[in-house]
Amino acid sequence: MPLVANAVYVDGKKRINPGTLDQTFEIMRDSGGMGWIGLYRPDPEEISAVEAEFGLHPLAVEDATNGHQRAKLERYGDTLFLVLRPALYLDAEEKVEFGELHLFIGKDFVVTIRHAESPDLGVVRRRLEADPDLLRTGPQAVLYAMLDQVVDEYGPVVQGLENDIDEIENELFGGAPDVSRRIYELHREVIEFQRATQPLEAVMESLLRGSEKYRMDPELIQNLRDVQDHVIRVVERVNTFRALLQNALTVHSTLVAQQQNEEMTRMTETSLTQGEEVKRISSWAAILFAPTLIASIYGMNFDAMPELHWQLGYPFALVLMVAMGVGLYWAFKRNHWL
Repeated sequence: MPLVANAVYVDGKKRINPGTLDQTFEIMRDSGGMGWIGLYRPDPEEISAVEAEFGLHPLAVEDATNGHQRAKLERYGDTLFLVLRPALYLDAEEKVEFGELHLFIGKDFVVTIRHAESPDLGVVRRRLEADPDLLRTGPQAVLYAMLDQVVDEYGPVVQGLENDIDEIENELFGGAPDVSRRIYELHREVIEFQRATQPLEAVMESLLRGSEKYRMDPELIQNLRDVQDHVIRVVERVNTFRALLQNALTVHSTLVAQQQNEEMTRMTETSLTQGEEVKRISSWAAILFAPTLIASIYGMNFDAMPELHWQLGYPFALVLMVAMGVGLYWAFKRNHWL
């Protein structure tokens, strides 16, 4: 059901859980209490009913209905419209799963619209219901508790990302074959997390800047300042993560280039060594070819060869073979082929 939580609070205590929105509106008018309505992927009829009862601005309602908004804070008259991006880290997949939470905060009502399972707003309700003094301050207390819950849930996400970055730093110099893909995918998750958290700095600053104007309880102001401190720390850590991963990508590219250069050097050295071997083999083959050529000519057994009956033909052939071999050896040695 789209209507997942619905209650009216009077003087910080729950008075009743109405079954329908119409009953909620009626009890609010009769008791003068605060209505807290929780919707999960509501249908257009419920959105229209809430919009008509509380006078919500159409642009804010359109954003809440369509979803896919970045974290932001907008004021429409006496109503605050707040968008939060809760996050959950899935360690096995090394992925950050994002939700989307829209809040309408008025003088006597709170409307929450979720488009994902997280965060568990039941935790926020139980926390406030256990502290009537805080809940007595009205919708502003719910606003604080929602912010505090979402920001607290960023803690495990930050820890999970930090652990994975530590593992990547170890793998980077260990030669893991898939480290570049892991760095890229984790870098993408960090960027998405940065987009969810960074706008909260401006949101918290805007809330605290208007706290006196809208007569916010001093205790709530201190609580919001504490949430702001947590937001600043989270944003700083996320910025550091992004810088570390960018450096990791640069270092990995450098290491890959270095390995390629070393491989090319080894290949070049191997080619040079093979070339020297080819030179030596070719040189000796040429040296041995010379006497073989002379011997083959004199071994053709033709009758009309003038050298056949020459008395000095045999020693001349031997001298010629040795001379050609020595000459070729000297030539190759001079050119460093041998």
